[in-house]
Amino acid sequence: MSEILLPAGVRFDNGRGNLPKLVIENEHATAEIYLHGAHLTHWQPSGQEPVLWTSEQSVFASGQAVRGGVPICFPWFGANTSDPDAPLHGLARLMDWKLLSAVESDEGTIVTLTPEQPHESQGWPRGCEARFAITVGAKLEMLFVVANTDDESIAYEIALHTYFAVGDAMQIEISGTQNQKYFDKAAGSDAEQDGSPIRISAETDRVYFDSNATCVLHDPVLKRDITVSKDGSLTTVVWNPWVDKAATMADFGDDEWKQMVCIETANAGRNAITLAPGESHSTTAVLEVQAR
Repeated sequence: MSEILLPAGVRFDNGRGNLPKLVIENEHATAEIYLHGAHLTHWQPSGQEPVLWTSEQSVFASGQAVRGGVPICFPWFGANTSDPDAPLHGLARLMDWKLLSAVESDEGTIVTLTPEQPHESQGWPRGCEARFAITVGAKLEMLFVVANTDDESIAYEIALHTYFAVGDAMQIEISGTQNQKYFDKAAGSDAEQDGSPIRISAETDRVYFDSNATCVLHDPVLKRDITVSKDGSLTTVVWNPWVDKAATMADFGDDEWKQMVCIETANAGRNAITLAPGESHSTTAVLEVQAR
C-alpha cells in the first residue's frame, strides 16, 4: 500500500466498500482516514464518545462522495457557477489521495496527504498544489494548505465540512456567532442572528461571511461541549437538513438529522482565496472536547 515507514499505531486497512483507509491509534485518540477524498470519518478522544458522524446510508465507492465525517469541499464550495455540470462541492472529495508522511509528535500522530494527480481538465486550478495534514490527538487539528506554483493567479473556495455527532439536534446550542449577519440558504435571504445561540428547529443552512469566530457546540444529551476554533478562515457554515430535506437524500437516513449537525470551517463566496504566483494559504480547524 505504501513505502512510507509507518509509526506504531498507524496502519492501512480495508474500509467500507473495500476502500483503503488509515487507522490511527495512540494514547490520545483513535481515528480513521480514507484515501478516497482524504476523508476523515472517525475521531474519538480517549474516554469520550465518537465526535464525528457518518451516515449509515452513505455510499463508499470510487467517484462517490462520503456522507459524513469531514468532506473536503475544494476547489469550489456548493455549485460551480461557471460549470453547472461540475460536481457539487468540487473535486477533492471525489479524488484518490496518497499518504506523504506519518509521524509522531507530543500532540499525537500527524499524517499528511496530497492528491494522487492533478485534475486540471475538470476544473482543478493549474499549478495548484494541495496538502492536508491531520493531527490526531486529544485535540484534532486539520490543516489544509494550497500553494500556487503557476505563473498566473488562481482562486479557490475551501470548506472542511465537518459533521458532528450529537445526542439530539433539537436540544443542542451553538454559540459564537451571536449578533452576526449571515446568508440563510434555506430561506434564500440575508439575516442577522440575535444575541442567542443557534438552535435547530427547522432546516438550517447558514453561511456567516467575514467571520473568524470560535464556535462551541453545547450538547446536553452527550454531556459535552465541542470547541471549533479556526485560523485562515473567514466563513462559517452551520447546516442541518431537518425532516423534509433529509427524506430527499438517498445517502442520508430519514431520521438521521436528529443525530448530527455541521459546523464548517470555510472560505467561500466573497471570502474565496486568491493566490498570486508563489503564494500559499493555510486553512486550519481545531476541535476540542470538554466533558460536562
